[in-house]
Amino acid sequence: MNQQAYEAGKNAYKQGDLATAVAQLTAAKAPGEVSGAIDHLLGNCLMKLGRFPEAANSYADALRDVNYGHSGALACNRGRALIAAGKPQEAIASLTLAVKDEGYATPYKAYTALGNAYMRVGNVRDAGVAYRNAAIDEKNPDPSSALRSLGGCFMQMGRAVDAVEAYRTALDFSSPQSSKNAIYGDLGLAYVAANRMAEAVDAFNRATADGSYTLRPEAQAAYDAAKKAVSAITDGGPSETDAFLAAAGYGTGAAIDPLDPTGQTGEFMPSPEDTGFFSVKEEDLVAQDKKARKERKVRRKKSHRGLKVFLTILIILLIAAGAAGFAYYKGYGFPTQQSVVEDLFEAGASGKDVSPYLESGLSSDERTQIKSLLPTGSSSVSIDGLDKSMSKSTVMATATLSAGGEQSYKISLVRDGVTWKVKSIAPVYASGDGKDASVSDTSTSVAATTARNSGTDVSTSDASASEGASTGTISTGE
Repeated sequence: MNQQAYEAGKNAYKQGDLATAVAQLTAAKAPGEVSGAIDHLLGNCLMKLGRFPEAANSYADALRDVNYGHSGALACNRGRALIAAGKPQEAIASLTLAVKDEGYATPYKAYTALGNAYMRVGNVRDAGVAYRNAAIDEKNPDPSSALRSLGGCFMQMGRAVDAVEAYRTALDFSSPQSSKNAIYGDLGLAYVAANRMAEAVDAFNRATADGSYTLRPEAQAAYDAAKKAVSAITDGGPSETDAFLAAAGYGTGAAIDPLDPTGQTGEFMPSPEDTGFFSVKEEDLVAQDKKARKERKVRRKKSHRGLKVFLTILIILLIAAGAAGFAYYKGYGFPTQQSVVEDLFEAGASGKDVSPYLESGLSSDERTQIKSLLPTGSSSVSIDGLDKSMSKSTVMATATLSAGGEQSYKISLVRDGVTWKVKSIAPVYASGDGKDASVSDTSTSVAATTARNSGTDVSTSDASASEGASTGTISTGE
């Protein structure tokens, strides 16, 4: 890394000189060099410049740096860049990786972008699931936005009653009046779709009360129709508007609910292509009005089913989150501490890379020393004991060496998200008084340990073997 160019790029970025920042950050890397820090910042610069395909490539390069971390944030940024570049399908794959990163601090950002990507490809159902996950993320500072998007998905799926509940919940989390006005406008449309005209009028009135919000043309038309319907009911006469709405498909089953193709719920949404509203005949109005009144009575009995389902799912999710939090506190993880230790010894015995099992903060020397302590050749390891807590664990293990004999080890692990990583490893020997003594209590060298792992008898009393030996537990000094 060219540190001078990197610092110049960071300073240019902070000052808003994005073009200079891009030039300096590009020069900070040698050809073929991998640097998550440089590529992450370069991607941010390119995003602000509107160079979305290049930004996506920079975030992808940053993800190649396994030591940099921040995979959730990088995958989320890459997904956003791909959406802006008109590649929603690729964005879905990247954003799915982001939400799977347990260490990602703000998953609601990835869920929101994932919902937008699904909407781009016409997958309204999965978009709704993503928006719901964004809304229930406790770190989301503005769940009302996600809930409003969820309500829009419900409307497109013909679930007007569920849309009503989503919009009402969004109002509870919305603070600026301008945002409330827009949500009230959407709520009014949902009430009309659910054939709840009095509530629709109230919602539209609230949306326009302060005069700062103008209803969209379709919302204004629905508002006028709802007022006529309420007026007709108040006067005791037949509801001409209800008949028109019924003819257009609101509450009549004119369109098929994608989540209820057999028509059991009675909650339907008209197809956008349905032009029946404009072609209804006058002689059909009387019959339509009688039918609509009967259907309204049935619908009132079912109006809270969506809320009950929503609350039930929310309670289940809260219980699951509580159970996961308790397991985390008690030191459980996946893979378990035992599995991590077994895999580490297996990789060491077969000469494979052991880096995936080690704490990311270890230096190269510490990693080399840990690897040198592992037995090589055909060997096996058994777990003798485990002492675990929420963030740290200690495993006692015994390895059967390929040349015969056994060697005990004390392995310290630290939490890494939901899994565990090895922080240090120390061989344990029997002391003169018959008690176990760790390598820190002896003057045995790494060379002696390596020889013992290969089956060679090296005496710890040999001065040449112990002189200058590096003893003690390998750790980060935390």
